[in-house]
Amino acid sequence: MNSEFSDAIHQITQDKGISNDLIEKVVEEFLLASYKKTFGTSDNAVVKMSSENDGVKIFAKRIVVDDDDLYDPVGEIELTQARALNEEATVGDEILVEIDPKEFDRQAVYTAKQRAKQYLRDIQKDSLYSEFSDKVNEVIIGYYQRERNGNIYVDLGRTEGILPRKNQSPRETYAPGSRIKSLIQEVRKTPGGLQIVLTRRDPEFVKRLFEIEVPEIYEQVIIIQKIVREAGYRTKVAVRSVKEEIDPIGACVGLKGMRIQAVMKELDGERIDILRWDPDPKTFIQNAMSPAQVSQVVILDESKHQALVVVQESQLSLAIGKQGMNVKLANRLCDWSIDVKTEEQFAEMDLSREAREAAHGLFRPEEVAEEGVITKISELEGVSPRVVEILAEHGIVLIETLLNMSRTDLNKIDGITAQDVENLMKVINENVEIVDEEGQSSEIDYSSQDDVEYEEEFECPECGHPVQINMTQCPNCGVGLSFEIEDEESEE
Repeated sequence: MNSEFSDAIHQITQDKGISNDLIEKVVEEFLLASYKKTFGTSDNAVVKMSSENDGVKIFAKRIVVDDDDLYDPVGEIELTQARALNEEATVGDEILVEIDPKEFDRQAVYTAKQRAKQYLRDIQKDSLYSEFSDKVNEVIIGYYQRERNGNIYVDLGRTEGILPRKNQSPRETYAPGSRIKSLIQEVRKTPGGLQIVLTRRDPEFVKRLFEIEVPEIYEQVIIIQKIVREAGYRTKVAVRSVKEEIDPIGACVGLKGMRIQAVMKELDGERIDILRWDPDPKTFIQNAMSPAQVSQVVILDESKHQALVVVQESQLSLAIGKQGMNVKLANRLCDWSIDVKTEEQFAEMDLSREAREAAHGLFRPEEVAEEGVITKISELEGVSPRVVEILAEHGIVLIETLLNMSRTDLNKIDGITAQDVENLMKVINENVEIVDEEGQSSEIDYSSQDDVEYEEEFECPECGHPVQINMTQCPNCGVGLSFEIEDEESEE
């Protein structure tokens, strides 16, 4: 075997990406297998490769015996033949006899060749798997090769990847030979070979594109806190800055919008909303509704992550988005269930008094309780945990809410006894002061509450608060009241 062998090795190395050492091992295995198939054993076979890889030879180790004592032609050689190879050979010496591969049995060569090919495929598969498994979630560039059943096969150089139909953006089309930038989603071994699954639909693909276009993201000065996407329609990206002096939104948009336009161009014009992440759910929800302008955010149920967004009539369609896409993505971005209402619709909603009071407080994030001032019933000394828990189950958490309630209201709550009510009234009288707008404080006196009993009680048509027939306005919401009492005699 001459320099042709060397050329073959170099060609395989370049085409398959397999090292010279592995190629040499394959060749050695091929020759040894052929030798064994021809002579019945390979124990005495020796393969030698030149240092320059310009040739390979296989030898048989044989023991020199007298001319008339030859017993094993595979492991022995007569003295006369041995001295033809080495003049100094003597009986008992071990010499190497070169074997011409042409002497190998044809079937042996074929079998060894098939084994070598399989070995090469296994080596290549392992080599490619090791290379591409380290590149999962990285962007790679390939070229359209062919299409089958909607799946696109992409030429990646030494191998090919598959871009399944489900991983393609619905707004994009591809042509043979066109350049395709995608994300390596998965690398797996299959009986048919290595399979590299690509995607252009995963939100992680958009994240990697921003890392390429925005150095601050790659350097982790700006963090992509979360990203959600409806491929082909809209993507929302929540970002925050590690350094206060760096505007995360401005950095992602870039000068004259160059950075975000580069990403949008790669996504074939898909809309991208860059918004500021905030630990406060109300603020984050408001930001997530971009590009709509939000008037108010109401947390309806914090434990269930339910919120209400109030917008002006002109902003309603923008807040909901085409096919509900904007609010749908905001839900996924914030992990909250968000409902959108106009200001008029919100005003007409039949919210409970507790929800309205909670909303009233949530509308004013700038109103922060002064240091040392208690606002929750659980902070009052003398109120049992059992009562606190029962009140909380009915949405009564704040002292302010409790102050708006009468003894009758409290007595109607399941689990609250008359003694509990008396104890609550006593604790409030002893610990709570009302400060008016002029700064004057006064104690609360419940001693005269509910002393007057009326034959019949009614509910306020606006807020549902209990009212009595002698009232001209609701003590809770202030709406004017009027009662029509029919005369029993006139009915008759």
